[in-house]
Amino acid sequence: MPASATKALRVAVLADSDTRWKWGALTASRISPEDADIHLDGYLLRGRATPTPRQLREVGVTADSLREVTAVEFLRTMAEEPYDVLVLALVGGGVQAMLHGLGRVWEDRSDRPVVVTGYVGVVYEKLADGLLLRHGADLVLANSRQDADRFRAVYEGVGADASAVTEVALPFLGGAAYTGEHDPYTVVFAAQPSVPDSRKDRAYLLDRLIQHARRHPEREVLLKLRSKPGEHTTHIEELPYQKLVQRADPPSNFHLVYGHMGEVLDRTDLLVTVSSTAALESLHRRIPTVVLTDLGVREALGNHHFVGSGCLASWDQLDDGHRPVPDPEWIARQGVAAGGTGAGESTYATAFDRARARIASLLARPGGLPPLTPYYTPVTAPGYLPGILARHHLGPDGTPLPGAPAADREPGPVRQIVRRAARGAYRHGVQRVAPVIRRMGEL
Repeated sequence: MPASATKALRVAVLADSDTRWKWGALTASRISPEDADIHLDGYLLRGRATPTPRQLREVGVTADSLREVTAVEFLRTMAEEPYDVLVLALVGGGVQAMLHGLGRVWEDRSDRPVVVTGYVGVVYEKLADGLLLRHGADLVLANSRQDADRFRAVYEGVGADASAVTEVALPFLGGAAYTGEHDPYTVVFAAQPSVPDSRKDRAYLLDRLIQHARRHPEREVLLKLRSKPGEHTTHIEELPYQKLVQRADPPSNFHLVYGHMGEVLDRTDLLVTVSSTAALESLHRRIPTVVLTDLGVREALGNHHFVGSGCLASWDQLDDGHRPVPDPEWIARQGVAAGGTGAGESTYATAFDRARARIASLLARPGGLPPLTPYYTPVTAPGYLPGILARHHLGPDGTPLPGAPAADREPGPVRQIVRRAARGAYRHGVQRVAPVIRRMGEL
């Protein structure tokens, strides 16, 4: 009996990093019918950013099953398993490769799953590139009204079908609304792995945070970190703040913290960041939030996304007691319910109604679903698409290339050691060798 009749829903999420796993799994829960019995299977795509057990524990999202797979193994599983919904929580190139691979394994099936994809946070770079790589999914989720308008404009501008664009909100917003200052008053800087990317700029931000802690000894000042050295998240971190702190002499009221962002926000009185999505989580809970202008308001930093928010300020202004007042209209366009709880939370919950209705309609579609039709094909992008597919060991037609790793079984001890060594070498190259080469090039 189909899922729509039994109220049971089989959902698969394929993710390539800890933050995308969090987004994908929470999205799957948000867009599923509220009265459905959801069975969630998680698949972690093997690669440089495959989350570690510690990262998965910190994310705090559970599934009925969770395993690591290669692209080819995942496609084989999708050919055999009868899922209702598939969430592709991947970088754009990964989404495109899977759409072509899935199109091949499902070419003779009309009862395929509804395919959903989107973005883990603020979209501030590679808008056209990322969107066109995601085209072909049944639903391309936009986290705000502003993103939905931009997404449709891109698709329509290249003559692609824009009907898949569906407005929702970030799935991990929530928590209790801010009700007043804590004791001690707590300032949190939400660090980002790749913004800013230079040692000079990262050292500057760390120095200003430490200065703030010295200037306000009565406050607790926290540096919220995404990962430990050697771990990777959605973005590569070449210069971890942990290493920069070792050369500083922070006061006793300055601390490094890890853990779930929601738990850190529970004790936050002022959230400071360059452009982290944590700013939207904070604004949703009505916590005073600052997006720094110290390094300029620039597309490369992503803080240009917050123009008009009322949250832009510098460390000098913060040190002098400035507190931002967010613009209500800007907040509304970002899909953020500034009420935090109560009526605001109710409004936030309804943000997923369109997606739920579309999925229900597609699942009930007579005769099943049509074939996946990405915008990029060997005809429209013959110089671009083959390279994207090849990175996932797929040929131009979406079939596995000869010799593609299939991961038919759990790797033995030797393969596990080799894989760990390869990842370690990659991370060493990113965090140690690459910066040295770059500095040498600047001489």
